[in-house]
Amino acid sequence: MTTQSQKLTQLPVSTPRESAGLARRLLTRRPLLLAACLAVFALEGLAGLVAPWMLGRMVDLVGAGSPEADIITAGVWILGAALVAGAAGAVSIHLLARVAEPALAELREEVLDRALHLDTQRLEESGSGDLVSRVGDDVRLIGGSMADVVPLMLNSVIAIAFTTAGLMALDWRLGLAGLFAAPFYVMALRWYLPRSGPYYRREREANGVRAEAFLTGVHGNRTLRAYGIAEQHQEKVRAASWTSASISVEVFAMLMRFLGRNNRAELMGLLAILGTGFFLVRADAASVGAVTAAALYFHRLFNPIGAVIALFDDVQSVGASLVRLAGLALLNRPAPANAGEPDGSGIVVTGLHHEYVPGRPALDRVDLTLADGELVAVVGASGAGKSTLGAAVAGQLTPSAGDVVVGGLPVRDGRSQAALVTQEVHTFTGSVRDNLTLAAPGANDAVLEKALREVEAWAEVTALPDGLETLVGDGAHQLTPALVQKLALARVLLADPVAVVLDEATAEAGSSGARDLERAALAVTSGRTSLVIAHRLTQAESADRIVVMEHGRIVETGTHDELVAGEGRYAQLWSAWRGL
Repeated sequence: MTTQSQKLTQLPVSTPRESAGLARRLLTRRPLLLAACLAVFALEGLAGLVAPWMLGRMVDLVGAGSPEADIITAGVWILGAALVAGAAGAVSIHLLARVAEPALAELREEVLDRALHLDTQRLEESGSGDLVSRVGDDVRLIGGSMADVVPLMLNSVIAIAFTTAGLMALDWRLGLAGLFAAPFYVMALRWYLPRSGPYYRREREANGVRAEAFLTGVHGNRTLRAYGIAEQHQEKVRAASWTSASISVEVFAMLMRFLGRNNRAELMGLLAILGTGFFLVRADAASVGAVTAAALYFHRLFNPIGAVIALFDDVQSVGASLVRLAGLALLNRPAPANAGEPDGSGIVVTGLHHEYVPGRPALDRVDLTLADGELVAVVGASGAGKSTLGAAVAGQLTPSAGDVVVGGLPVRDGRSQAALVTQEVHTFTGSVRDNLTLAAPGANDAVLEKALREVEAWAEVTALPDGLETLVGDGAHQLTPALVQKLALARVLLADPVAVVLDEATAEAGSSGARDLERAALAVTSGRTSLVIAHRLTQAESADRIVVMEHGRIVETGTHDELVAGEGRYAQLWSAWRGL
């Protein structure tokens, strides 16, 4: 059986270098705040060096019988350093938030911007799960790391660097002894890193496949039940979930082995310092206090090194999420709408050819011309290529070959002068007003009322609990499918495009609301060049011209009366329709 992951084409993923460059670009947009943040983190690291140094000094002072005041002074230094470290820690977190949170917000905006401009065909090929997991799970994971992972990682790296420098400054021989642990850390990392990176990438990809399977089950549950394949799809969800969980378990087991190797490195380093210190003290080449301070410095490395090691799990995961987000954010944004002003509103389709599956054309060298203001209905059996033609004209699909020109301007880069309304319209979370002003941000109540009256929706909107201010969408007031469709048609009137493509835009109304929606559709197409993918042949009957498609080709064209009299394919469809 072909799996879901084999069917889908993943959205692009950046290289680690590209994602690091994107992060650097976002973070350095506030250079003064970034510099201040790093300086305060460094101050916190320096303050942390005082306690081991002073504790070693106290050992020597006690051994030498020094005055009590000297010992108290050393204690005061430790207390003061602790206060400075605490204050610096609080300030550094505040400054980091002021640097990182705006950068994360800008990353979200760039990812969302590219996602909204993705070619529809490309998005369908990748599946919604991949995109949802990126803008949901990946963004949430990176956002959480800003509060926990990044501060701890910065503190740990600075503490390691400063403590190592302090150990060398205390006594270079003891410092070299501490470096005995370095090869063991390196060996542990060389064992872990090549293994963990691929696992985290696989985990993120598996999460995308799991999300796709879950969303398909939620959105298509009625269809799955109707065809009796709900249990089969449940098995797909279970398999995708277990694949993701299995990878996580394997990663955890590998991390435990990695931590064991690092414990061995800590043991070897501490033994080397204590052994070297013993011989130095015995030879009067170093004081007991210096060896004590060196051991405390090295012991102080345990926590930051342990934190860095423990955070590798999160860092690798964040890195896997970042390359997925950067893969979207670094996509070339499509050029703005076609340059120049439209010349008329006609539509010219030349040699249009498209194949979803190689060797099986959905459109086969289609040529079609619509004059300014002409209403053309496209009819045909399911799979004839009607929706593919409409999507290409509306710029929602990049054809395999051929050209589309709308209003004298070529359709390219997902941009068209024609607006598209399908049967799958969406109610955006917000008010009814918000759902309308998406198409015309400056529209006042009078303009909104005029558009709603033209699509015969004004009475329904005013009957809502709060009229135009009624909140709709998820968790709010639920609109009828017919009213949702009318709002979509009203948005077309408000946007006032050069041309319009209606792809079965009245199919969701059912028999009772079909005529109302057909009148609303006529209001939208009136005086505007229109390509109507007709779900009901009554729409075709009133068109200026009808195009009949079969197997991706145009097989008939003419007016309703001409085609009925011709007793061809359209006449057969019309006869079957009238017989219902």
